[in-house]
Amino acid sequence: MAKYLLLKHYRGGPTPYVDFGTMEQWTPAEVDAHIQYMRDFAAKLEGTGEFVDGQALSPEGTFVRYDGEGRPPVTDGPFAETKDLIAGWMVIDVESYERALQLAGELSAAPGPGGKPIYEWLELRPFLGSAPTVSE
Repeated sequence: MAKYLLLKHYRGGPTPYVDFGTMEQWTPAEVDAHIQYMRDFAAKLEGTGEFVDGQALSPEGTFVRYDGEGRPPVTDGPFAETKDLIAGWMVIDVESYERALQLAGELSAAPGPGGKPIYEWLELRPFLGSAPTVSE
C-alpha cells in the first residue's frame, strides 16, 4: 500500500476545464451538494480501507517564520499564499499509482453550480516512504 495526498487547488493548477467561479458565488445548496459528494466519496473509501483522512481548510491563514529568539515575524507575501491555493486535502492509502489516479479523477468530478461536475484540478502527491539517500 502507498499513501497519497490529494490537494484541492481551487485557484491553482492548469486552466480550468469549465470555469464555475469561486464557491463564494455558488448557492448554499450547491456548496452543500459539493461537500456531500466529498463526504460520500470518503465514506466509500472507508469501506474499501483506502481512506486515511481528509479536511477542508479555512480561507484564513498566516505565514510565520523564525527570525531569532522570541521574534516570529508574520507576513502575507510577496508570494502566492497556500491559503489562496489549497482548499482542502485527502489522504488515501492504495495498492498502486494507477488506483490513486483513478480516485483523484473521480474526486475531480465533485458537483458545482447546477449540479454539474466541476472537473477541478487535484494535485496528487505520494508520501515520501523514506528519506532519500545521498551518494557521492
